Amino acid sequence: MASIKDVARLAGVSVSTVSRVLANSTSVDEETKRKVDKAIDAINYKPNLLAQGLRSKSGYVIGLAVPEILHETFSRFIRYTEQEVSALGYNLIIGNTKGMPDIEGAFIDTLLRRHVDGIIFSRVSDKSQVIKIFEKWNIPVVIIDRALDREDVPTVVLDNYRAGTIAAEHLVELGHRKFAVITGPQDIALSRERLKGFTDVLESHGLFLVGRNICEGNFKFDSGLEAGKYLLENKIDFTALWAQNDLMALGAMNVFERNKLRLPEDISVVGMDNLSSAEMIVPTLTTVVQPFQEMCHKAVEIIMTLKRGEKPKEKRIVLQPDIIIRESTMAYYEHDTYVHHITN
Repeated sequence: MASIKDVARLAGVSVSTVSRVLANSTSVDEETKRKVDKAIDAINYKPNLLAQGLRSKSGYVIGLAVPEILHETFSRFIRYTEQEVSALGYNLIIGNTKGMPDIEGAFIDTLLRRHVDGIIFSRVSDKSQVIKIFEKWNIPVVIIDRALDREDVPTVVLDNYRAGTIAAEHLVELGHRKFAVITGPQDIALSRERLKGFTDVLESHGLFLVGRNICEGNFKFDSGLEAGKYLLENKIDFTALWAQNDLMALGAMNVFERNKLRLPEDISVVGMDNLSSAEMIVPTLTTVVQPFQEMCHKAVEIIMTLKRGEKPKEKRIVLQPDIIIRESTMAYYEHDTYVHHITN
């Protein structure tokens, strides 16, 4: 395994200079930084941040990066992760990456400077920079929620394909034959996996989801509003809607109800995540459930295993979703087919 001395020898500098480069010290000129970075890449050196943390008497800190700190889905990840690390005597540093790779990268840099004991990521998208630190730094890293398509990166995720199949099976069993879907951003793999699970179930029943019946949202309430307006204004023919999270489902339901459509008599709606608001509205929302607390427990467990220098029993943990059936879905009766309309 390459050492810091090997880097110094190859770059033609002292070990202390390499250390200053790794710490992003401003006392090192750009030319020297380039030499050191080139040497690091050439021999695939991964600094042991845990050892550095012990020498600097820092530690007992875990970093958690989420795309949107105020979104209830991610606030649950924060709450449950904080509970887990606190029980172990650790502190949690939370980063709001705002769904932007550049901000995610800056937060990563901050965590590395702090010599954290491990980092848990919910990636911003497929453009995430998390893989760079996994490949370059010797520090425990776990991906939660938004997975990488790599078996070597420790990951705790939901079976998002199964989430799509659960939603579709429920609606098909109720007799629905015409569907619409509001997806999450398509540059996030879980959105694509959920849609694939949903469409595969439909196709197994000889049913199909045409492109104009699919709206791409961003997991926020406003995108549910926009999708609901699109579906009605374009007279899309459907009797059942699956939104890939509860906020988008609530946005669409808001539009439907303002346009005098009956829920669930005219349109059955399924959400996902089982947010607190799902039980506060009328009708209450049928929703696919994620085991948020178990996901966080598994992620912290892997971090601690890696920190001890051990290999986790499983590098990729896939947890199963469930469904809570409430008032927003019901059996479809053909004679109740509604006519799409927009009121003034």
